[in-house]
Amino acid sequence: MALLLIKSRPSNLTNPAVRALRFASSDGRIQLHKSKGQHILTNPRVLDAIVRRSGVGPSDTVLEIGPGTGNLTLRLLEASRRVVAVEVDRRMVDALSRRAEERGFRDRLEVIHDDFLKTKMPSFDLCISNIPYMISSPLIMKLLFESVRPFKRATLLLQKEFAHRLLAKPGNPGFNRLAVNVKLVAGVEFVMNVSKRDFVPCPKVDSTVVTITPKLETPNVDLEEWRAFTRTCFNTKNKTVGAIFKQKRLLELLRRSEDRDGGGYVESEDGVEMGLFKDRIIGVLKQEGFEERRPSKMGIEELLHLLELFNQVGIFFNERRKI
Repeated sequence: MALLLIKSRPSNLTNPAVRALRFASSDGRIQLHKSKGQHILTNPRVLDAIVRRSGVGPSDTVLEIGPGTGNLTLRLLEASRRVVAVEVDRRMVDALSRRAEERGFRDRLEVIHDDFLKTKMPSFDLCISNIPYMISSPLIMKLLFESVRPFKRATLLLQKEFAHRLLAKPGNPGFNRLAVNVKLVAGVEFVMNVSKRDFVPCPKVDSTVVTITPKLETPNVDLEEWRAFTRTCFNTKNKTVGAIFKQKRLLELLRRSEDRDGGGYVESEDGVEMGLFKDRIIGVLKQEGFEERRPSKMGIEELLHLLELFNQVGIFFNERRKI
């Protein structure tokens, strides 16, 4: 496991990284775990730019995920009404609490010591965070699909390659299931790139800041079914739609369509034989030329239309069954 060990000394307390890290333990020492994505953003100009570009105001409650020692948190406390910070590392919780106390912000900061992916989603107006790469995808999905009430915007610092996949459009090499699911319900915009040299310890790659803004109106689609449908399409996104839906295992799964009236699962209409059921699938795909299309080159409207065509002939998808 890769570690960074820093010991604060009077001679180097002018260094922002060391000055922040000295709060993390009583003896001024802390081990940062690269394997856990613990990279502290230290460049004050970048921190100020993130706060400025986020649009945070004095009436906003901000959710910060993984605040670390609080370099960004303190700036958010200055600009907002309140900050709710979710941090899994007890040492960072203590460091952040002490720094907020010293700056007179303790009554405006709520620190939740927990794994964000496992904790109950708090209410907030804006999410502004430096996100560990290994949880970026499930974290974004939780923000968009599990928030207790609508929020205005998320400003996230992500690994550059991941951010570019999130920004990708149909036909781009990075266009994937995550981009499709996010763009169904939100708009994604590039804000700025951030050098790896602005972090301690220095990560291997640069980062990118993006904003994710939930749409005021979203398509009338069952989100659970949509996620199951896109999982099916993008598991092998470089295959044609025809090749994907003609796979024997997938046909067997689809043949157990969801009984929406009774809540259970029943064999497809009239107990149709597999050959006839396959013909039904092919009929849908040929109806409007979907058979030779590739999911990676299809826009959201096209994917929604294909799902609608399947539903019209009694074929449904379910996330719980991983179809």
